[in-house]
Amino acid sequence: MKAYIFPGQGAQFTGMGLDLYENSPLAQKYFEKANSILGFSITDIMFEGTAEQLKETKVTQPAIFLHSVILAKVLGDSFQPEMVAGHSLGELSALVANGVLSFEDGLTLVSKRALAMQKACEMAPSTMAAVLGLEDHIVEEACAEIEGVVVAANYNCPGQLVISGEFSAVEKACKVLLEKGAKRALLLPVGGAFHSPMMEPAREELAAAIEATTFCEPTCPVYQNVPAEAVTNPAEIKKNLILQLTAPVRWTQSIQAMISDGATEFIEVGPGKVLQGLMRKIDRSVVAIGASLDA
Repeated sequence: MKAYIFPGQGAQFTGMGLDLYENSPLAQKYFEKANSILGFSITDIMFEGTAEQLKETKVTQPAIFLHSVILAKVLGDSFQPEMVAGHSLGELSALVANGVLSFEDGLTLVSKRALAMQKACEMAPSTMAAVLGLEDHIVEEACAEIEGVVVAANYNCPGQLVISGEFSAVEKACKVLLEKGAKRALLLPVGGAFHSPMMEPAREELAAAIEATTFCEPTCPVYQNVPAEAVTNPAEIKKNLILQLTAPVRWTQSIQAMISDGATEFIEVGPGKVLQGLMRKIDRSVVAIGASLDA
């Protein structure tokens, strides 16, 4: 079975999507539509912007979404997913790809999500850190014992867990985890504590926008970050998408569930190769490749 997976924040690079724009009239049409929906020329920043400009949450999230979704559209009939999943922001790309959301509604929600998260980040100093080389339960137990807000946020692959929360609590957790044998515990260059209770104001704001948006029946199951299992009910998909902002991304568990449900080939749709790298650490026995227009 073919599973299509969609990357999240961190996969962006200058020049992303330019090849699509130059080689496909269909892609061009979608990019121009995106500029109009967003009210600014995101294509200028994607194609020619600096790394700094691309790192702004309000730009990064729509840029990655657009690269992923437009690539899926351009693949045409060769794009036949039997299951989909997206890492964090990538979940919205996955929901457009499997017919739950229209392109326009997906992009509008991504933009609102980015702005709401940006706002929440500005309310209190918060951050994230990658912890390498420890079992998940050791990281979870250490976080639970630290004063302040610090939680497990991204279960990326075995031995790689990202923690998230208040700046001082994350710093303290890094020290404790290094003492417990972590190979590394390093702060990430992010705007704030995504997938933690610090995102509660953003979750409330986004919930209203999600509730007001039409979610259709999917063409195939989506393995959502929160339950890490196949979901096909639109009301259930909505609920999980709202919870996702303050809940952890259970990526390892989602991929394992897809494999046990029959996925044999994983195709990453979007910029970069981050998810292909994680796939090799989760299960080397399955094929993981990037989507290509030449395929």
